Amino acid sequence: MNSERLRITEIFHSLQGETRTVGLPTVFVRLTGCPLRCGYCDTAYAFQGGQWMALQEILEQVASYGTRHVTVTGGEPLAQKAGCLELLTRLCDAGYEVSLETSGAMDVSAVDPRVVKVMDLKTPGSGECGRNLYSNIEYLTRRDEVKFIICDRQDYEWAREMVTRYNLAQRCDVLFGPSHGRMDPAALADWVLADRLPVRFQIQLHKYLWGEVPGK
Repeated sequence: MNSERLRITEIFHSLQGETRTVGLPTVFVRLTGCPLRCGYCDTAYAFQGGQWMALQEILEQVASYGTRHVTVTGGEPLAQKAGCLELLTRLCDAGYEVSLETSGAMDVSAVDPRVVKVMDLKTPGSGECGRNLYSNIEYLTRRDEVKFIICDRQDYEWAREMVTRYNLAQRCDVLFGPSHGRMDPAALADWVLADRLPVRFQIQLHKYLWGEVPGK
């Protein structure tokens, strides 16, 4: 596979809506394509289409925003593995604070260690729980984050078990967030507090600001 170009759905400047850098101005590079079909997916428009861009062209467009933080996302960015890995490294070399939003279904072992991996372990409510590659957990460091999108009580109890089984809170930051429109945020917050879980509760800030608008 050609590592010098990528199929891109969009590159845009917005506020980070999730993770420990929530609220910070960030450039998002959204790659096209994803092998998963999660029931709560909000970026199905990135499954197909897009346009081929050379890595240098991508870097120039990112630089035009003058922003320190860059997130490479999708779709599933590691579905274009060779080009994605090369882009991540070049962004780090250029001095950006780089994060990768990836599912728990793709091998992360070759990701540049300077990149913050934000790994979305798929809950039962996603419909793709069986695709999780649990060997990825061994490659998580204190810089990284594991995210659980919670759809209901079953999802919550499953995610709570994963946190305990894999000792996730000692490996990295753990994020619990409600599936927008499917899970009451206050109920999830109450469950986290009642169980005294060592996790970060979060909502998807961008959805409260702009809804489902692409490029935001």
